[in-house]
Amino acid sequence: MAFQECDKIWMSGKLVDWKDAKVHVLSHALHYGSAIFEGQRCYNTKHGPACFRLSDHTDRLFNSAKIYRMKIPFTKDEINQAILDLIRVNNLDSCYIRPLVYRGYNQLGVNPAGCPIEVAIAVWSWGAYLGPEALEQGVDVCVSSWNRAAPNTFPALAKAGANYMSSQLIKMEAIANGFVEGIGLDTRGHVSEGSGENIFIVRNGVLVTPSFGSSVLSGLTRDSVINFAHEMGIEVLEEDIPREALYIADEVFFTGSAAEVTPIRSIDRIPIGSGSRGPITKKLQDHFFKYLAGEIEDKYGWMTYVKKKQPVTA
Repeated sequence: MAFQECDKIWMSGKLVDWKDAKVHVLSHALHYGSAIFEGQRCYNTKHGPACFRLSDHTDRLFNSAKIYRMKIPFTKDEINQAILDLIRVNNLDSCYIRPLVYRGYNQLGVNPAGCPIEVAIAVWSWGAYLGPEALEQGVDVCVSSWNRAAPNTFPALAKAGANYMSSQLIKMEAIANGFVEGIGLDTRGHVSEGSGENIFIVRNGVLVTPSFGSSVLSGLTRDSVINFAHEMGIEVLEEDIPREALYIADEVFFTGSAAEVTPIRSIDRIPIGSGSRGPITKKLQDHFFKYLAGEIEDKYGWMTYVKKKQPVTA
């Protein structure tokens, strides 16, 4: 999906024009994948624009940086404030938010010591990740021939740019074979996640999702859906899921900041359940979007409103 360019991008404490947000071609991140990032959204609620789980996303950004020994030269509060200021200065009511921490230009070599830690934040308008009709009709996906990385290779709990080389292979293979998305298995053959989404199955009224031991990202939409399911009295299990369980599930759906809650209608051209969005998926999806619209109580304190105040200037 092409960018809908905005006016400003935040780079290391300064607002720069979108077209001028550049890095040197010899930046370490371009050669060795030494970057970590977040993906999150701001929603136009009935009470005004609000970022969903802003602080939790920033916490995960700092955790990813800790795993990769990257000292972010800003505090969490400064990152959160920069995001809110950036949304205001770009005059957006809703948007996708991409904070990026990367090793910049100084020297090359596998050892990144000496390369500066740079931080950038961009925001832009971005609709439904898997297509506008996907939220209702569901998507057709496949199980990829590419496995997720084994434990103790690439840490799955870090949202690192390098991890998404695997995601690109899964996504491109799926599209080349006529599917919208692919599902990666872990190295033991258990279900892991999509190229950029966590996954849930419904079997006999029970919600099941792979545990962190299956090389999955600790998704915040995943966590939100688990909380909503508990509210509704739906049993949730985090455990190993064999591949064949996908085909005989009553319902399957993806979750993620980009994908939100997207039903899966077929896997490897095998219809899931009735071949359309299932009742538990719809129930969770409806609750999720009502929460994001500000139509129900923010009992978890997950919505940070973009209050009117003077933004920082370049």
